[in-house]
Amino acid sequence: MLNRRCAASFTAALILLLGSAIAQAQSYPSKPIRWVVPYPSGGGSDFLARTIGQQLATQIGQSVLVDNKPGGNTAIAASDVARSAPDGYTILSADNGTMVFNSALYAKLSYNPEKDLTPVTLMGKFPMVLVVAQNSDVKDAKDFITRAKAAPGRISYGSAGAGSPHHLAMELLKVNAGLHMVHIPYRGAAPALTDLAGGQVQAMMVDVAAGAGFLKGGKIRALAVANNTRLSQLPNVPTFAELGFKGVEAAAQVGVVAPAGTPAETVLALQKQIAAVIQQPAIKQKLIDFGIEPIASTPQQYTDLNRVEVQRWHKLIHEQKISLD
Repeated sequence: MLNRRCAASFTAALILLLGSAIAQAQSYPSKPIRWVVPYPSGGGSDFLARTIGQQLATQIGQSVLVDNKPGGNTAIAASDVARSAPDGYTILSADNGTMVFNSALYAKLSYNPEKDLTPVTLMGKFPMVLVVAQNSDVKDAKDFITRAKAAPGRISYGSAGAGSPHHLAMELLKVNAGLHMVHIPYRGAAPALTDLAGGQVQAMMVDVAAGAGFLKGGKIRALAVANNTRLSQLPNVPTFAELGFKGVEAAAQVGVVAPAGTPAETVLALQKQIAAVIQQPAIKQKLIDFGIEPIASTPQQYTDLNRVEVQRWHKLIHEQKISLD
């Protein structure tokens, strides 16, 4: 009799819990959403969050408040969101630094990307491009690689910071092409691009969004794109695969994640709303024009991608002995 009562009580509690989760998902969202961005305002991640967030607010009839919390290679913002209530009202713009690189770059991390954060959707990719100064005497990507091979340790390249997608994209090229170059990390892409244009460093991997002003202004020149296809913004620039380097594909990948424990129904409801915004023709074109490849993946697709990326990039980080400790 006691076992039956316990079973009945457990079943009743389970039904109540499921009913509460379903009710929450059906009413979600019923209050403003706080969207945390781990970078300062004005950058690519901030643009992506504000572009989608503004339209999302109109779509759901609730405010979407963008909260910029830079620092710690995105760890400060990630830890903040990981500790937030798992109800879908605090979300994070997470790039592959947040979800993939940091757990290999740091011996101790203030959050666990796999255990503390729930993937919602990959919003878009910022494909990387190999660039040199406009007045560089390098003819093309093959010429650059040939020169770098002939002068090991004598060519320096800039990046947006140690452990950034820009840095690791160049490390990927180094390994794939058998190059030895000196890394010069900067605090952001803009100062690195300024020094590249001025000749203080010889090359850089940069995403089109960050480098657009320098490319359009004729200060830098694109040699090759680290993408599986040519980019619509740079139709005349070949991919590394076309040049014989098939493994050189890299991008800053920015998605939305929520605190672990957020109900699956809420995660799915949020994903559908964000995907609907991204798929609007005007929004989609705005992202493309900025240099972003729109994605809008499902939660499972984003989860699977992160797992594949962890295997791929952790291997490179460990083999190249890259650490931020």
